[in-house]
Parts: sequence; C-alpha cells; structure tokens
Amino acid sequence: MTEAKAHPFYAMHEHGFVRVATSTPQVRTADVAFNRDAVLAEARRAHEAHVDLLVYPELCLSSYAIDDLHLQSAMIEAVAEAIGEIVKASADLSPVLLIGAALMHKGRLYNCALAIAHGKLLGVVPKSYLPNYREFYEKRWFASGKDLRGQTIRVNGHDVPFGVDIVFASEVLPHFRFFIEICEDFWAATPPSSLGALAGATILCNLSASNIVIGKSDERHMLCRSQSARTASAYVYCAAGHGESTTDLAWDGQGVIYELGDLLAESERFSLHPEQCIADIDCERIVMDRLRIPTFNDAGEAAGRPDESFRTVPFRHAPHGGDIGLTRPVGRFPFVPDRAERLDADCYEAFNIQVDGLMRRLESTGAKSMVIGISGGLDSTHALIVAARACDRLGLPRSFIRGYTMPGFATSDDTKSNAWKLMKAVGCTAGEIDIRPAATRMLEDIGHAFAGGEPFYDVTFENVQAGLRTDYLFRLASQHNGFVIGTGDLSELALGWCTYGVGDQMSHYAVNSGVPKTLIQYLIRWCATGDQFDAATDEVLLAILDTEISPELVPAGADGAIQSTEAKIGPYELNDFFVHHVMRFGQKPSKVAFLAWHAWKQAAAGTWPAGFPESRKNEYDLATIRSWLEKFLRRFFAFSQFKRSAIPNGPKVSSGGALSPRGDWRAPSDASAAVWLAELEARVPEA
Repeated sequence: MTEAKAHPFYAMHEHGFVRVATSTPQVRTADVAFNRDAVLAEARRAHEAHVDLLVYPELCLSSYAIDDLHLQSAMIEAVAEAIGEIVKASADLSPVLLIGAALMHKGRLYNCALAIAHGKLLGVVPKSYLPNYREFYEKRWFASGKDLRGQTIRVNGHDVPFGVDIVFASEVLPHFRFFIEICEDFWAATPPSSLGALAGATILCNLSASNIVIGKSDERHMLCRSQSARTASAYVYCAAGHGESTTDLAWDGQGVIYELGDLLAESERFSLHPEQCIADIDCERIVMDRLRIPTFNDAGEAAGRPDESFRTVPFRHAPHGGDIGLTRPVGRFPFVPDRAERLDADCYEAFNIQVDGLMRRLESTGAKSMVIGISGGLDSTHALIVAARACDRLGLPRSFIRGYTMPGFATSDDTKSNAWKLMKAVGCTAGEIDIRPAATRMLEDIGHAFAGGEPFYDVTFENVQAGLRTDYLFRLASQHNGFVIGTGDLSELALGWCTYGVGDQMSHYAVNSGVPKTLIQYLIRWCATGDQFDAATDEVLLAILDTEISPELVPAGADGAIQSTEAKIGPYELNDFFVHHVMRFGQKPSKVAFLAWHAWKQAAAGTWPAGFPESRKNEYDLATIRSWLEKFLRRFFAFSQFKRSAIPNGPKVSSGGALSPRGDWRAPSDASAAVWLAELEARVPEA
C-alpha cells in the first residue's frame, strides 16, 4: 500500500461501513464432517475478502432436509462436535460467522443460529416460528423458541446467551450491531427482526433453508426490501443451495443484501459451486436515517422499549484496516432514476409530479395565463414543457402560456434561437423584450462603471439584468391576469446561484425547485426521446441539452469563451451528489468525499443511467472532488440559506429531499460553515 493510500480516509471502516456476505457452501445431505469443512472453507474465503459478518443457511451443519434424522443421537452429537471445531478454527478469521445447527436444551431440540467470532461462541438464537404446512413439518422435530428470553444454553461445556432477545454488538466498529432470525420468522406477521431493529440492531440476518418454487425468489426480494425499509436497517438473507436433499424439494441458494430498501447485492442462483454474495453496509447511514425518523423511536416506545429489555452481547473481531475498496453500488446521480426496468415509469412519475403541482396551483388561482421567461437554457426549457403538459391535461390551449425571451448583454445567438424555436414548437404565446436599454439606463442611474464605457462585469452588472427580467415577468403577469412560473432548480438553491428578491430566485410558483439540474437534464432527454412531444419539440430539446450551461450575463471574452456556470461553482453532477448526501443523510464531508471518490474516480467502472451519453461520462480525482466540495460547503452552509428561506412554493419531487423551509430543510441564514470545513480539512487528504 502506498503512503498516500495508508491515510485513514481510504479505509471504508473509518466511514461506518461493515462488509457483510452470505455464503451458500457446498453441503452433503446429513454429512456433518463434510459440511463442517465446507463451512470453514467459506469462512477462510470470506476472510481473504475482508468480510466482517458471514451469514450461512439454516441448519447448514447437518443440512436442512434430513427429516427424522434430526432426532438421531449420533447426528445431534456430531453437530455439537463440529460446532466446537468451527469455534476453535475461527480464532484466526476476521468474519463473525452465523451458522445454522440444531441444539438440545432442557429436553427439547431447537433449530438455532450460532454467532461465532474470534474463537468464541457468542450466543445462540432459536427459531421462533416453525412451519408446519404444505411441505414443512418442523414441529415434528423442533421446539419453538419464540418465548425464550434471558436464558443460557450449554454448548460443549460452555454456557452462552440463548434466546430471541439478543443483539450482538461490535466493540471495534461503532453501529455494527446485528440481530438474527431464522427462515419462517421472516414470513410471520410480526417478524422477530422488527423488535431486533427497535432494540438497536442495524443489520438483520436471516439464516434460511427455503426451498424454491416458481415466484418465491420475487417474494423473498419483496420481504427483504420491505423489512429493510420498514425497520430502517440492512437485511441479509441466505437460503440453502445445491447439495440439499431433492427427495421432494429443490433449492436455489439465493443470497440477497438490502439496505434501507435498496438492493446492494445478490448471489447467483442454482449454482453448483459455493456462492458468496458480498456488500459493504453503511451502518452509519442507517443510524442517521433513524435519527431523522421519529416514527422509528415512537414504534420502539409502543413496543415496550426493546432497547432496554434486550440483551447486548459484545464481541471483538479483527476488521481489516487500510484501503480494501468499497463493495457496494454508489450511484453517481442519486436524484436520477437508475432502475432500467422502471425507467419510463420513474421518469413519468417525476415529470408528472411537477405537472400535477402546477395544475393544482393554476386551478386555485383562477389565473388567465402563465408567464415564463425563456432563455434557451435547461431550466426554463423544462419549466415550459411542464407548463405545456399542464395545459394539455387541463384542456387549455398552449397559447395560455406566455413565453418571453429577454436578451441581455451576453445572450448568444444560439440560445436566443433555441428559445424561439422552442416556443414555436410548443405553441405558446411568444414574445421578446430586449432588456439592454433598460439595463443601460439603470446602470447609468446608479453610476456603474459599465455605463461609462468600461468593461466592468461585476455582480451588480449581472444582477441588474437578472432583476430586470424578473421585474418584467411580474408586470407582464399583472397585465395578463397570470402568474410567473419560476424556472430555478434545486441545485441552484443549494448553491445560492440565483439573484435574490427581484431576480430569478422569486416567482409565483417555483415548479423546478424540487428538481436538481442532473434530473432536469435527464427528464428533458426522456421527453425528447420518449415521444412525449412532437418531432419539432424533440429536436430543439436535444439541441438545448448540448448547450453549455451559462447564465449569459457577462459578454464572451476576447477568445470567444462564454461565461460558464460550472467553471465558477463546479460540475452540477458533483454538486448534486454532495447535496443529496449532506441533506438527506447528514453525512460528514469526509464521508461524502469518500463516496464521491468511489463513484467518480473511474468512468469505465460502475453503472451509468440508461441512455446516458458516452461523451458526458466524466471522472474526477480526489483533489478535484475535495476542491469542489469545499466550495460547496461554503456556499451551502454559510452563504445561500437566506435565499432558500424566502423561496416561493413548489412541489417536492424526489425522496432525496427538497430545500423548502416548509419541508425537508430548515437552517439559520447566519450559520457558519466552520464545523464542516474543519472536518474536511482534518480527514480528507489533498491528493
């Protein structure tokens, strides 16, 4: 490892991640010695992959489908002996092992999960719900453990905690706390893992046998996704695979890992070879999400405070230090739909949230027109097509929309041309107002150097133009009994990249305020390529997408270079990444930088949104990410809140959040960014 990569920043454990895996070992029916060796082989393989927690299938030491052989003394003793050997062998292995085995306790046989770490049996959890229907006969062999709390069980001469009231907690990694349930427990109306989560477990583990029938894989996904979302947790599920008896059943060895409703990893099903499904779970993210959901803690109160009644079993283990990579999907565009099979439906939903919000506002105001400034840029383009669709759905002619292009001192021929093409293609009432005479007069009146002939292009020069445009729009709305549609987006609100008051920060209804720039780009492309409008509209939409993002308030330089927004405030794709992780989960700057580095360091790695142009697939090194993140933190925390505190109404679109002071984000306008900047400085290397 290089000296640079030895920096704690590169170690995923430093950022609250825990590496978890499911393992479907090669088993042999009722052959305990063979199965013991297979379990240990998988444990060693997981150790080499730096896994912290390894989840095996139910009853994997004996195999599950052995029927009355579970009740044979020789089998029971062989399993107990194998457990002792696995415990001993685990001393030099990094993962906590969760293995399935049948154990006797007070004259009863229990279907159990055993937690083993660093040469020690930590505790044993019995299965609560025993299936005894259709192909299942577990009550024939096992006793239910659903009422076992506060007990101990003797295994190979050692007494260890036994019951369904146990949360296992790492003494090494904060927030690494797991709870165990077994197969059918998951299908119960009240899964034990719900109480386990309320007791503080961030990772819920299911050791399952679960034979396979048509459609059952989808059912498992549904239950895992639902439970991880409902309990604000990660859910790790492991089913039995090849080698189980196929006398009457078949097995697919499915392993899945979900976190907060998101699928992180899935194993190959029906594999003839041992399978491991590995993912890095963000336990810190889970804890921070629970912190934001009072309902979670209210449910804990209603359930009798399981965090106080459950036992915590601490354990030590040996997580691998240093840079071991990050094994989990990290979306480059957290606001953009990334489910290929649901792409059209997700884009339709996002677009129509805006349309519906605008329709309702139009109905409530009784306005006779909608007034929009059309620049030929992304935001006003998107606002216009949202307004056009609102008119279509309300049965209004698109001429109801009054679009105005208002060229200033830096308006290019291309954007002005695109603005006119778009308005004509959409069919709105179109007009043009040259703001330069009025802007010149105002600059003269205030004694600005530009009015005296100097090429002086300061913020005042820019704001005069932005303010006049908004002023014209409001007066036009008054003249035509309408209201002004705001075009500014969530990204600009996050950065304060808008002119306050009499400027583009203000409108009667801010239809784009819940939509970041990256999503606007994607929705425009979806509209242009998905037959949402006619061919003429599609053509101009694609042309606008290919235009440099610019406020066009400062004339081009001698070299012809136009004013570039992203050169000033940073790439929107990075800023949208930053705002999502800061706003939605309250992530520390170092964590945001770590995630951004893994998401953006290699354009060829990872996945991109469906249909994303090859020419726009960028990559960024850590120094670039750190530099733009520092600027983002200054703007977001210390500069721009006063603009957000006074924004007009607009619909929330993404679960990632919105910046309305009446919604997801409330903050003081006079805050300091010192805490965030200091954390960035202390924990993120410059290269």
